[in-house]
Amino acid sequence: MKAIQFNSKSLVPSKVICIGRNYVEHIYELNNEIPSSMVVFNKPNSAITDMLHFISPETRFEGEICFLMMDAKIAGIGFGLDLTKAELQNYLKSKGLPWERAKGFDGSCVLGDFVSFDVPLESLHMTLYINGTLVQEATHELMIYKPLEMIEEIKSFMSFEDGDIIMSGTPKGVNTYQAGDIFVGRIYSDNSLLVENSWIVK
Repeated sequence: MKAIQFNSKSLVPSKVICIGRNYVEHIYELNNEIPSSMVVFNKPNSAITDMLHFISPETRFEGEICFLMMDAKIAGIGFGLDLTKAELQNYLKSKGLPWERAKGFDGSCVLGDFVSFDVPLESLHMTLYINGTLVQEATHELMIYKPLEMIEEIKSFMSFEDGDIIMSGTPKGVNTYQAGDIFVGRIYSDNSLLVENSWIVK
């Protein structure tokens, strides 16, 4: 089973629960419709990695604020990348089929280190730089569904296991990437850095 680091200790998530279409501008950039209810899908434990690999020319990155759950509550925060085989996902959506082949493949959930925090959720924001250029930025305010709403919706039909991760959705700016690119993801509380991770695409 794949593990993540929380306060420098290893934890094994049973699953990664992803919230789709949670930022309006990202919905528009992909020509999707604003959902009438929360879009939720899972990535299996086997998708988790701490390495960022080039998968294919169609694979895009999606930077996200991620929450680590303990006792069905948020215990930690980290930066994650949801890797998506975009053309395959579009085909699956057009046929009304599940997304697992495009979203849940091995190595599709790139997670940095998680840390505990005691700041208001409303103060959170994230940035993603690639090769020194800002490509994604988002705040708690821009989320359609806020973290506590996500938890309540997920709990209505699925149990949390200690160590499970919520990926809270991606803002605008998703794109493809290539070998050698340098990714730097940061999460802040207002102007205070909470956690930072970097990856060089292999």
